[in-house]
Amino acid sequence: MNILAFESTCDETAAAVVRDGREVLSDAIASQVDMHTIYGGVVPEIASRKHVEAIVGLADKALSDAKLTKGDIDAVAVSYAPGLIGAVLVGVNFAKSVALALSVPLIPVHHIRGHIAANYIAHPDLEPPFVCLCASGGNTLIADVRSYTDMEVLGATRDDAAGESFDKVARVLGIGYPGGGPMDRLAQGGDDTMYELPRSHVEGHPLDMSFSGLKTAVLNLAHNAQQKGEELDYPGLAASFQAAVSDILVPRTMEAAKRKGDGKLAVAGGVGANSRIRGDLEIACKEAGVKLYLPPLKLCGDNGAMIGSQGYYEYLSGHTAASDLNAYATRDISLG
Repeated sequence: MNILAFESTCDETAAAVVRDGREVLSDAIASQVDMHTIYGGVVPEIASRKHVEAIVGLADKALSDAKLTKGDIDAVAVSYAPGLIGAVLVGVNFAKSVALALSVPLIPVHHIRGHIAANYIAHPDLEPPFVCLCASGGNTLIADVRSYTDMEVLGATRDDAAGESFDKVARVLGIGYPGGGPMDRLAQGGDDTMYELPRSHVEGHPLDMSFSGLKTAVLNLAHNAQQKGEELDYPGLAASFQAAVSDILVPRTMEAAKRKGDGKLAVAGGVGANSRIRGDLEIACKEAGVKLYLPPLKLCGDNGAMIGSQGYYEYLSGHTAASDLNAYATRDISLG
């Protein structure tokens, strides 16, 4: 089954063709990072306009790269939630028009479910049940993946997403947007005990997380140093920040894996590309006897292939949509 998939929830426009949920025939992506960098973050209206400009050409490229014609497409999948609402609407409306024109089923895909499905592409042997840490610029949660389409949130952030915190701290340090890559590179060789930073705990909810206090602590450090004319150890601060984020994410993820997941743990989303977090998870899983599935870096960020992969399993479960499919800025992963 050949699925033409679209992703436009934030600042990447993507189109891909995926066969039977696991084989990626093409994956075309247009990034807007350079444009949003000058603002220090994504500007929603600009993102929406750029999606409109890019999506038609990317659809053609995805078909061409897959060496297929429009008549070879069996279904259209699209990320319909969560995300920047204007951006999501571009993908949803375009996908609806393509499905109508080709007279094929339209498959709505939850964006975070798509990130989880990136692991199916990377690891042909991975099948549910497993636990998945999903951490990105907009979402941070731990999911119990009971089947390809039956999922439950075990724990989540109460405020900022982990990736958003990386971006905000990187902006304060003046090292660019998005912040994940520059922070990771800056932290290499830095002393992760240089600065004492908070590790949050949500009373009564051991698997939930909070990153606002950590982010604020770094901002205060930077501002106080500036006011006093003191120099910060940037590599040390970046390393200390990464260690704090990992100390928030990893123990909770391992506790969830102890409770659920049949001894399997996967990672999804852009923060899953961070070398400190990946390394700490590898150590923790080895000690606990849990099998760890890490996606390659190219599948950590937003892409169309992950939407096509999850779209296949949504289709098998009978999850299709009519032409009245709407876009949503927020939506629980358990609702699909």
